Amino acid sequence: MNPQANLIFIASLLLGTTITISSNHWIMAWTGLEINTLAILPLISKSHHPRAIEAATKYFLTQAAASALVLFSSMTNAWHTGQWDITQLTHPASSLILTSAIAMKLGLVPFHFWFPEVLQGSPLTTGLLLSTIMKLPPITLLYMTSPSLNPTLLTTLAILSTALGGWMGLNQTQIRKILAFSSISHLGWMAIIIIYNPKLTLLNFYLYAMMTATIFLTLNTIKVLKLSTLMTAWTKMPSLNAMLLLTLLSLAGLPPLTGFLPKWLIIQELTKQDMAPAATIISLLSLLSLFFYLRLAYCTTITLPPHTTNHMKQWRTNKSTNITIAILTTMSVILLPISPMIITIV
Repeated sequence: MNPQANLIFIASLLLGTTITISSNHWIMAWTGLEINTLAILPLISKSHHPRAIEAATKYFLTQAAASALVLFSSMTNAWHTGQWDITQLTHPASSLILTSAIAMKLGLVPFHFWFPEVLQGSPLTTGLLLSTIMKLPPITLLYMTSPSLNPTLLTTLAILSTALGGWMGLNQTQIRKILAFSSISHLGWMAIIIIYNPKLTLLNFYLYAMMTATIFLTLNTIKVLKLSTLMTAWTKMPSLNAMLLLTLLSLAGLPPLTGFLPKWLIIQELTKQDMAPAATIISLLSLLSLFFYLRLAYCTTITLPPHTTNHMKQWRTNKSTNITIAILTTMSVILLPISPMIITIV
């Protein structure tokens, strides 16, 4: 893709995200979401492969439907209350429609079907944007409207997302699809706590985005898309593969790695809110996704029998990417000991 065009699309993405997260008026938030959608479409379809075109079409149709629902929800609320302020979403029907719209935007169950397909059809760098920065505006809208949302509905969506994100990822061989189901599972953890402690949702999102960015950038560096190629990738950069193992275990939420922090805080908060059964169910369901993280980790560090592989060790790599991956990997692995400071900041 033309570098100037690429720059324009990335700038538009940042602009759309900034407009949505800094707006108080529903129309401005909707405008930001639309700019975001239109900016990511060329990045999804830039390879001109039929699968990429299909992914872009699916993404456009889903996001257009979700944006229409956001607009419909805000107009219904304005009709009944005379308020266009995002934080004043008080009408029950409006908050129900908005929850459905945001679930569709994020890929929460039962509106999750588009997400694995779109991620599978996108390049790894675009997949990184779809999994991280594109989730921020919808989560911000949920954060701002959290006092008005229906707790039962969100808890149900969250538990279903964690369950299906774990189950459907078990049988996958494509790494992008596995990461898509991992994202759906993590969104379940964010959705269950947003009414009771919205700041925990944001903390969970930031840490999830950091760990996912590490994994996508690492996979992009070693040029791996499938489990079968991941098994032979250890010859390229053995040390990077070892760090990828730790990042995957962190994303799974194993102590003493960074990924354990949000899960621990969310379970603690749910217990305080007398929701121990929900906390137990969501914890048990996260064991499903732990299986495919362990599978990925096993394939990452497996050293196949000594037959000749087609890969040579890379003697020169992109230095700036290496520094980024080094910083992100370090943060993805060792932030748990400073959790009191992180909680104070958030």
